[in-house]
Amino acid sequence: MNKIRWGILGAAKIAIEKVIPAMQQSDLCEIVAIASRDADKAAKAASQLGIPAHYDNYEQLLESTNIDAVYIPLPNNMHVPWAIKALNHNKHVLCEKPIGLTSQEALDLLSHSQQYPYLKLMEAFMYKFHPQWIKTRQLVDEGTIGELRTIQAFFSYFNNDPGNIRNILASGGGGLMDIGCYCISQSRFITGKEPLRVHGIIDYDPVLKTDRMASATLDFGGITSTFTCSTQLNPFQRFHIFGTNGSIEVIIPVNAPPTEATQILLHRKGKTEEIFFEPVNQYALQAEALSKSIIDNTELPHSIEDSINNMKVIEAVIESNKAGKWINII
Repeated sequence: MNKIRWGILGAAKIAIEKVIPAMQQSDLCEIVAIASRDADKAAKAASQLGIPAHYDNYEQLLESTNIDAVYIPLPNNMHVPWAIKALNHNKHVLCEKPIGLTSQEALDLLSHSQQYPYLKLMEAFMYKFHPQWIKTRQLVDEGTIGELRTIQAFFSYFNNDPGNIRNILASGGGGLMDIGCYCISQSRFITGKEPLRVHGIIDYDPVLKTDRMASATLDFGGITSTFTCSTQLNPFQRFHIFGTNGSIEVIIPVNAPPTEATQILLHRKGKTEEIFFEPVNQYALQAEALSKSIIDNTELPHSIEDSINNMKVIEAVIESNKAGKWINII
């Protein structure tokens, strides 16, 4: 096996516009089928992207013996159920974030996946594969900015469309699930630790009932991380890491453009050094990493246990807002 044959469960915008075109750039990936509950949508996507087969039924795609792995860009509430069904059909799985609606749901998925130790299951946090993040963590680990002390993250966009899946509570909508998960994951990625406790404040949309702005402090024991995410603010994203001897800014921490150079800023001794990175497609790098792990039967770069721990922090932010106090992470 030198190439993984992929099927796509769902014709979501992120799949059509970003992930599938990126995967098609990789020598290790071949997109052979796409499924949507809307037959016309599936046919249109297949035609647009040059995908050989299309289905109006997810089960049909999973039953195909011509598919090795599936990518799941479905609504959040459908992630775990369809990941489990994919595993049951002996398919490797790349599932969009967040891995599930709760940490318990993610734990259930992990438990089920253990019945299939030969199958790979990974959450799609594509930023982890971008060179800017690999370099940023290297600089922090090497002590380039001294002792790591605190992190500030911000991620926002404006979308109050009641018909948009991100604003539908029953589907797992809301800012924390959609973009706050990045702020949390990136803080855990940089510290290499799990927070001991969390304090959060959440503002809910009175009509949509989803969280439209959330701010939280994560206590890593000597290191803190604060973030704000919002679905109803001017679009902006930034990640800033502070140490005793300097700081690092990741300018476009999540939606790094695949056709443009990216940069991080290293501030030290009153000077700023711009560190540039050649254009890369982080979605392609993510797909390649998982495909290579399948082909070589090697350990995944990121585990489902890591995904479960991210969900625990999201839940702690929600619980803290309700209780009005710090919540310890168990």
